[in-house]
Amino acid sequence: MPALDAPAERMRKFKYRGKDASMLRQQRVVASLELRKAKKDEQTLKRRNIPLLSCDPALETPGKGLEASFTLEEIIAGLNGSDPDLCFLATQAARKMLSREKNPPLHVIVDAGIIPRLVEFLKPSLHPHLQLEAAWALTNVASGTSAQTRAVVEGGAVQPLVQLLSSPHKTVSEQATWALANIAGDGPEFRDLVISSNAIPHLLDLMTSDISISFLRNLTWTLSNLCRNKNPYPSKVAVMQMLPCLTQLLCHQDYEILSDTCWALSYLTDGHNERIQQVVNMGVLPRLVELMTCPQLSVLTPSLRTMGNVVSGTDDQTQMAIDAGLLKVLPQLLKHPSSFIQKEAMWALSNIAAGPQQHIQQLIACGILPALVRMLKNGEFRVQKEAVWTVANFATGASVDQLFQLVNSDVLGPLVNLLKAPDVKLISIILDVIACILQASEKTSQQEHLRFLMEELGGMDIIEALLVHDNHQVSHSALSIMEKHLGEEEEAIIFSTFCQD
Repeated sequence: MPALDAPAERMRKFKYRGKDASMLRQQRVVASLELRKAKKDEQTLKRRNIPLLSCDPALETPGKGLEASFTLEEIIAGLNGSDPDLCFLATQAARKMLSREKNPPLHVIVDAGIIPRLVEFLKPSLHPHLQLEAAWALTNVASGTSAQTRAVVEGGAVQPLVQLLSSPHKTVSEQATWALANIAGDGPEFRDLVISSNAIPHLLDLMTSDISISFLRNLTWTLSNLCRNKNPYPSKVAVMQMLPCLTQLLCHQDYEILSDTCWALSYLTDGHNERIQQVVNMGVLPRLVELMTCPQLSVLTPSLRTMGNVVSGTDDQTQMAIDAGLLKVLPQLLKHPSSFIQKEAMWALSNIAAGPQQHIQQLIACGILPALVRMLKNGEFRVQKEAVWTVANFATGASVDQLFQLVNSDVLGPLVNLLKAPDVKLISIILDVIACILQASEKTSQQEHLRFLMEELGGMDIIEALLVHDNHQVSHSALSIMEKHLGEEEEAIIFSTFCQD
């Protein structure tokens, strides 16, 4: 698994209500590098076609009965020859070579320089079965490395593949769809090339009422790849072309279609508020909240991700997510057996807590505080870290009354315990929270009670020990708390100076 976010990177990504006012609305659009980059949990970028697609009776194999084993040299010779039957058999042999389940020789085909010849076989004037075999071979090459995908693109495949989307033979148009999905999945450059080749209208035209479920799955996955990547984002025109169809697909019952549709929406909401608003305007939030209760992780994960992205946006967008029922579902997800889901749910809650006091009150009303404290006490460490961010956002934006509702939920105990964690940034955040609570207590009659509580929890001893922490920010924050709030100014300064000497 990839390492956790570096502190500076996390601060850049998090919608955080910290001491710096410029960060109050800063978006944290990625919560978990482990979850986002674990390919087993995320949507597949590229796919090879190993089994034969559903048979199209209109396609009859030319040269039936002439199938034979071909060496690479014989494939090259057959492809470059003028005998149509031999061209077909050589193309088929190349496709079969590329369809091996393990270690297909993609680089061999690329290095042999036969990609342009395979592209020639996509022409509308040629036999559909030859088109199918050529498109299939190119699909599998494009499923490889970026260099191999580039070889397909530079071989001139994109425009002929877009033209094949209009083939009367569904098997051919489905294979062309698959190839374009692999090309678009490589990155924003090729995604935009597929879009500029006018693929989207042709893809949408294929979504008819009589389409097979396998073809619809491929089309949905292709659209999701066309929504992928944000450096740069897909054009607004392309997004607005796809969003009505994605909204319809969100009502489908097939888990694979729902999963890829939710991934598409997660990509489109991953960033600027304007992008989030385009999705919100489609009225999909209630359905996404509903899908967050799906038993299938493949659907739950991207629907939760999308809603987490929405609440990383403006206060109005966050309120629309709350109005759609988000806070009825998130507390339940903190009990999910998957710590990834717990962490993602806590990230969404932390961004709601970064909102105005109205949002904080809605968090309290949904009963989140006991669950939050439970996660601080017993969650896996990565979930505990998310919970600390939630508490930090809550504490820095809450009213005094709301803040003491947090304190009265016994949050200080687990926070003090986490001061022992080997995570400098986490310790700094917790010290800020404790300082915030102690400062607020000075405006109430709770000051002495909190001092006593901190001593009872061992917090004073732990903070005193942090006076000599290797990190200057940690030691400085600890000293500030001792000086300003715990009545140990002289002792803290003497102790700190003695230890430094």
